[in-house]
Formats: sequence, C-alpha cells, structure tokens
Amino acid sequence: SDYEQLGYNLRSNLFQGGPLKSQSLMRDSYTPDVFQKAIIDPRHWHGRTINELGRWYEKYFLDLNVKKAMKEKYG
Repeated sequence: SDYEQLGYNLRSNLFQGGPLKSQSLMRDSYTPDVFQKAIIDPRHWHGRTINELGRWYEKYFLDLNVKKAMKEKYG
C-alpha cells in the first residue's frame, strides 16, 4: 500500500535533504574582498534610513502590543 511504501522510503533514507554547500550567484559573481569591505549599518538598509518618525512608530506599536498582551493576561 502507499503507507508501506512511504515507510520504506523513510527507512531507506531516500529523502536526504538539500546540499550541504549552497551556491549563490551573488557570491560567485564577486571576489571575496567585496564582502570583507562591506559595512553593515543597521540604520541605513536598502537605501532607507530610520528617522525620528520611524523610531516614534516603533515605540508606539511596541506600546500597543504590550497593552494588548497585558489586557489578554490580566483582563
């Protein structure tokens, strides 16, 4: 039956998963020094900067989530 075939496949380890070493077109296209020189700036990502209004909204939504959790927990 199908169930027995599935059990056989699982026991014989036909589903071995993905490759251990992944390939990337970006990694293959550039030399390693490009990645060593890259500076990761959390305040400027994908061409966008986080300004004061963005920080205010982050705090505002964090406050809303805390209020919602408190209301669910304590009523």
